[in-house]
Formats: sequence, structure tokens, C-alpha cells
Amino acid sequence: MEWTGDGIVLAVRPHGETSAIVDLLTESQGRHTGLVRGGRSRTARPVLQPGNRVHATWRARLSDHLGNFDVEADRLVAGELMEDRLALAGLNAACTMACLALPEREPHAAVYRAFSILLDSFAKPDIWPALYVRWEAGLLTDLGYGIDLTRCAITGERAELSHVSPKSGRAVTASAAEPYLDKLLKLPAFLTASECEVGEGDVAAGLALTGHFLQRRVLWPHDRDLPEARQRMIDRLAEAERL
Repeated sequence: MEWTGDGIVLAVRPHGETSAIVDLLTESQGRHTGLVRGGRSRTARPVLQPGNRVHATWRARLSDHLGNFDVEADRLVAGELMEDRLALAGLNAACTMACLALPEREPHAAVYRAFSILLDSFAKPDIWPALYVRWEAGLLTDLGYGIDLTRCAITGERAELSHVSPKSGRAVTASAAEPYLDKLLKLPAFLTASECEVGEGDVAAGLALTGHFLQRRVLWPHDRDLPEARQRMIDRLAEAERL
């Protein structure tokens, strides 16, 4: 069994004294795990960092085996962001969320493509926090747990959607939401209209929204919780006043 393709390093775990088990996100193979022999060596460690783009070949005797990766560096994104604590926090949060939420060996090409766009945005602090929220919303959609932001669940209207039901995941308009504001999740406008500017508090509202459904619909059924890396990103964004 063998395949070759481009991937993004999501996680690296030591294996024995010299090897590493690596999770890659690929377009056609999904999240795929394999063993990299010598993965803890001085030359391999800079390549095997979360967020780096690599070219990989996976081989195994049988398809259900762990298999081995041969990995070559493509773009060392983690190294490029090494001096940017805020961007690194976002990068680690995205890698950890993808590793936790995506089933192994199940293709999610849209998630991979959106992740690639997100990687390219981490050098732009005015842009990437909102893109991260969009990526999490897309992750929910691709996993089959999408939030319905097309029309109001009560009136059927498509304009002025302002909140989302935490139970149904359906949007409601500002007027329909008014009697239930203490029970609803705020919907930032940039999630329903790409041309909208990101206002104060919008990123925080978006992260609360996507985090709610990722936790309850994706992670809790597998006895998992939102990762600490995501909370560290939120803390860094708060310190930088970018929420």
C-alpha cells in the first residue's frame, strides 16, 4: 500500500528513542498518521513541526497498518512565525483542532484547502483571527454539523440574522431573538456576509459560537473537550485586543 502527496503537519509524538509518529492533513487522504524513522533527529525536527508544509510518501504492507512516512520539507511555516507569539498560538490551535475533530483517513478536501488559506494568513494579524473562525465554521459544515445561517428559524427571513440557537444551530433575526437574548449565541455579521468588516467583539462571538458546536456535536460524543491550545489562542488574542 502506498500514496504520495502534499500535507500539513498537525502533530508529532515521540516513538522510541529516534522515531516519531506524525499526523498529516492531506487533501485526498484526510488526516493520516504514520511513523517517521529518525523523526527525532536534529535534521528532521525542524521539518516535523505543526503547521509545516511537507511532501510525503506513505507505505505499509496492509492498508490498516500504521505505515511509514518519508517526508521532505516544502515550506517551514512554523519557522517563519517563530517570533510571532500571537500567530503561533493561532497555528497551534488550528493544528490541534484539526487533529481532534477530523476522523483519521477520511478525506475532507474543503477543510484542507481552507487550512492552507489560513496558514498563509497567519502573518497578517488583522485578517487571520476572523479567518480562523470561518475555518472552524467550515470544519463543522464539512463534518455534517453545520450551523444553518441561511434564514431565520422563526420568520424565514434571510436578512438581519443576529443570533443562533445553541440547541438547533439555526439562526434568528434580531427582532425574533429579542425575547430570548440570554439563551442565544451571538452571530457576528462577517459569518453571513463576506464583505462585512469585522467589528469589536465579533471574533470573540464567532469563537464562542463555533466552540459551542464543536464541543457538543463533534468532541463530546468521543469524550473529548476543546483543546487548551485553543484557549491559549483566545487569551493571546485578548491580550492583543483582537477579539
